[in-house]
Amino acid sequence: MNRSRTRLLVALASATALLTTAGCGAADMTQQASPFAAPAGVRTVTLSVQSWVGAQANVAVAEQILKEELGYRVDLVQTDEVPAWDALSQGRVDAILEDWGHPDQEKLYIDEKKTIVRGGDLGVTGHIGWYVPKYWADENPEVTDWKNLNKFADELKTAESGGKGQLMDGSPSYVTNDVALVKNLDLDYKVVFAGSEAAQITQIQQFAKEKKPFLSYWYQPQWLFNEVPMVEVKLPEYTDACAAKDPADIDCAYPTTPLQKFLNADFAERGGEASAFLKKFHWSEKDQNEVSEMIAAEKLDPQEAAKRWIERHPDVWRKWLPRD
Repeated sequence: MNRSRTRLLVALASATALLTTAGCGAADMTQQASPFAAPAGVRTVTLSVQSWVGAQANVAVAEQILKEELGYRVDLVQTDEVPAWDALSQGRVDAILEDWGHPDQEKLYIDEKKTIVRGGDLGVTGHIGWYVPKYWADENPEVTDWKNLNKFADELKTAESGGKGQLMDGSPSYVTNDVALVKNLDLDYKVVFAGSEAAQITQIQQFAKEKKPFLSYWYQPQWLFNEVPMVEVKLPEYTDACAAKDPADIDCAYPTTPLQKFLNADFAERGGEASAFLKKFHWSEKDQNEVSEMIAAEKLDPQEAAKRWIERHPDVWRKWLPRD
């Protein structure tokens, strides 16, 4: 999420999509030849799939419309945040549909190399923060101010936090400021990674079921708020000057970020209807959460979740079609 999700997971399950998995070694994918070879005459689009469920929702809906309405073959490549930019620059993928802000990559690839162009606003505003469950905040309103967090560290100790309070994060691949924030705000906490968004969701659900306190890195939009109401902890106010510091020196809250789309420059110019469609792809947090919840909570295949949303909302997606 700096987150820049910064920046946030369930694994993508897609019966018809070929995924190139990227974990800690995701950058290696960008050094390989493209795994996809489109037959002559077949129009193909390759989309980057980020690991969090909101990004999967974007791609699932775009994939279905590109295939069913515009006649494209759609290939999906699963990548981590920063390697996705490398892949996009090199043409390994054609588009990233949800980016939470990577200024270094924007400067390198958009301003300097000009291999990537902006694809427009997704329509969703993202925000990362630290959250506690509402049932606990209602009983302990002081916990919603970072200055009071050390008073509650003992209540948040776990076997993994080594005698300190636990600040739960998701995947180690996310770009977060949490380790720096704990250090620079002198908090008696340790960042503990759940391993993925899916694992983090499971842990939050378990804490909520048992009405236990927890402190977690989390983000909006996210469907889980409907199931487990959470309250954000107030961190020192975000400023551009703070964000410009060395990552190890960050000591302020995360920004609120209008999420953006990015296209490979060559694809943006020569991608025809697919390029035009992806530039027009623009929906609300409510729309995204509707699909995300079907994938993560109802355990639907992303493509099935997308089909159901498409059936319910033709008034939204038909505006994205280049011929309408």
